[in-house]
Amino acid sequence: MSVDPTKPYDSENIFAKILRGEIPCNKVYEDEWSLAFHDINPQADVHILVIPKGDYVSWDDFSAKASAEEIAGFVRAVGHVAREQGLVVRGYRLLGNVGRNGGQEVPHLHVHLFGGGPLGPMLAR
Repeated sequence: MSVDPTKPYDSENIFAKILRGEIPCNKVYEDEWSLAFHDINPQADVHILVIPKGDYVSWDDFSAKASAEEIAGFVRAVGHVAREQGLVVRGYRLLGNVGRNGGQEVPHLHVHLFGGGPLGPMLAR
């Protein structure tokens, strides 16, 4: 499934359900702006998703509509999780997919934190 980032927010997406507590997650961090949890299908030794608590479809939607406080809180949460998980010293990858061609599968803004070992090339062609 691919996401059309121009469509309205779908409050029945899996991340919205996780935020409402309808679906459990393996939480690693939470504050008033963000929630971070382990991906259920990890693509690296460490694979954590960080999502904002607001109703944003994509990075584009978030950057256009979120308040300065939401943006700062989300960015700080991503950095906090990376530091807390020990990813900064050895390096990590931060990935945000937007839309169909970007490979976005869930219509709620999220970033992937990958780490724990060598990650290989950025894009396979």
